[in-house]
Amino acid sequence: MSAQPQVSGKKQQDLQVQYSNFKNMLQQIAQKIGDIEQEAEEHNAACMGIASRHLASDDPAIASNVCRHRFRLVLETIEPLQEDRKCFRLINGVLVERTVKDIVPALKTNQDGLKKVLDDLVKNYKTKQDELDMWKKKNNVQVVQQ
Repeated sequence: MSAQPQVSGKKQQDLQVQYSNFKNMLQQIAQKIGDIEQEAEEHNAACMGIASRHLASDDPAIASNVCRHRFRLVLETIEPLQEDRKCFRLINGVLVERTVKDIVPALKTNQDGLKKVLDDLVKNYKTKQDELDMWKKKNNVQVVQQ
């Protein structure tokens, strides 16, 4: 006889539904992180490809750090320039001409906002992942195929 108690068909089905819900939630959060990174890409450099590879390995914190680095790189490049120097910025697919004086504050504001959103999403992702791990342990769930 088996040492582990047998789980009824209904209970097993309920556990599968709950597990699917957890995985879907994690996937949605990861998608939101990717969307925010894509938004960040419009403001600086291409960080989405690098960050998405890290997301695929279930480490969205690295993705957030990559985007922070890219913002810092752009700001460090243009801040020393003369304030009246022309620069160009892509906004919603339209290239607009501005001055360094106009762009730096806007980039800093966008950087701060995106960093906060990314940090919140990464924190949420980790919390949900921990909840899933505790749920699996509590219900003695062992995933055969992920």
